[in-house]
Amino acid sequence: MKTISTETLGQTLYRALRAGRPIPPLSSQYPGMSIQDAYAIQQAMLSLRLNDGERVIGKKIGVTSQAVMDMLGVHQPDFGWLTDAMVRSEGAPIAAAELIQPKAEGEIAFILKHSLKGPGITAADVLAGTEGVMACFEIVDSRIENWRIGIQDTVADNASCGVFVLGDRLVDPRDVDLSTCGMVLEKNGEVTATGAGAAALGHPANAVAWLANTLGELGIGLEAGEIVLSGSLAAMVPVAAGDQLRVTIGDIGSCSVRFH
Repeated sequence: MKTISTETLGQTLYRALRAGRPIPPLSSQYPGMSIQDAYAIQQAMLSLRLNDGERVIGKKIGVTSQAVMDMLGVHQPDFGWLTDAMVRSEGAPIAAAELIQPKAEGEIAFILKHSLKGPGITAADVLAGTEGVMACFEIVDSRIENWRIGIQDTVADNASCGVFVLGDRLVDPRDVDLSTCGMVLEKNGEVTATGAGAAALGHPANAVAWLANTLGELGIGLEAGEIVLSGSLAAMVPVAAGDQLRVTIGDIGSCSVRFH
């Protein structure tokens, strides 16, 4: 079995990101890779991005739906890091060429007003510690060829995060039922995906609580002012140059994005 060098593989993913060229699945090259190895690779890749001057502004949660868990053969979500270089303005054009194989996900973003650090964080703690929620697009992107990912691949690749766009309103999470709020995602004027808040571990605040407790085991907290993307509410939608998308989440707001 090939020896796993987390630093070397972090550099490999970083180069793939910067060059815009995907690589073969790590999980097939290194069949003994554990999820712990994958998170160490993720950290190595993140460190290189921070060395370029990027700064962490939040976290993202992935693999929150049962369908995706079944696809990847896992029974818990994963997480990645958001940096200031990943933010795009609502409604502004995104160059499809800056990404490798982008797909859009409609999500609920949490903007924190208090720090949250596990263990013992509950959904109620999350709601109390949240300044507001927003409709959001996460444009996921994989540095792994043809999205042939196992859980180790997506974890190592910063949970397949590309860029993200926050919507047009900030809403108090206690003013809306986040589990039943409906989501409609339109692509070029046609509805292509629908979902509800319950798709994210039964309630998006459950997903954020999971993240706070998982990071707490590593001595890491969710910090006041950070953005947390709580997980996709429906299937990923492939996008390309010329596409225009809009996501609307009941009682929260909308978000639009276009590609050129």
